[in-house]
Amino acid sequence: MVPFWIALQFLSSLPVRLPGMPAPRDVGRSLLWYPVVGVLFGLLLWLASHLLSGTPAHLHAALLLTLWVLLSGALHLDGLADSADAWLGGFGDRERTLSIMKDPRSGPIAVVTLVLVLLLKFCALWVLVERGAGAVLVLAPLVGRSAMLGLFLSTPYVRPGGLGQALAEHLPRRAGAWVLSGSLVLGLALVGRSAIWPLVGALVGFWWLRQLMCRRLGGTTGDTAGAMLELLELVVLLALALTR
Repeated sequence: MVPFWIALQFLSSLPVRLPGMPAPRDVGRSLLWYPVVGVLFGLLLWLASHLLSGTPAHLHAALLLTLWVLLSGALHLDGLADSADAWLGGFGDRERTLSIMKDPRSGPIAVVTLVLVLLLKFCALWVLVERGAGAVLVLAPLVGRSAMLGLFLSTPYVRPGGLGQALAEHLPRRAGAWVLSGSLVLGLALVGRSAIWPLVGALVGFWWLRQLMCRRLGGTTGDTAGAMLELLELVVLLALALTR
């Protein structure tokens, strides 16, 4: 269970503490548990939505989004902000793009991107709340974290050193493919036919974002992986709001 606790510690702000530095093999295997962490997030959001029943829809949606951000510690929003700044300021240059992503400061494009993504998530949640959101709340966190597994399975990691390199080098690839397949089946089982268009949208978004990363960087980084997670969560929420 060590890989699960590694995944939960890295992806969430929940009070998880490991007794020491994990082995690289366990770090790589932790990627297999990313979809499980996504399901856990979704179940917590589903429970919170149930407890908030009767609350005005706009406040209900705002509280759900706040819980969502708090659960992740805004980790992936930080990656989205860094990636947005780097993509505009990098002017198509690989090294400049990578350098900007390492800068902890956020420029105007990062702020605008975060505001738009959070605004769209809030509006989509508002629509879903008014329609009686339940199990559908599990789908977006599941897809977002499954996409990170898929990205590391299919895309080179370009920044040497650190956690990302250990994830990429020690990920069991055959097991990862089985976990991705199981995540797809679980999403369909939880949401039914309503999951089809969100999943199609997420697959198209995954392909497009991966193409952008490979064209600019030759692969992925932790920041671009986090940006993909946030954007695919948004795609799933918008598709659910527009098609249910």
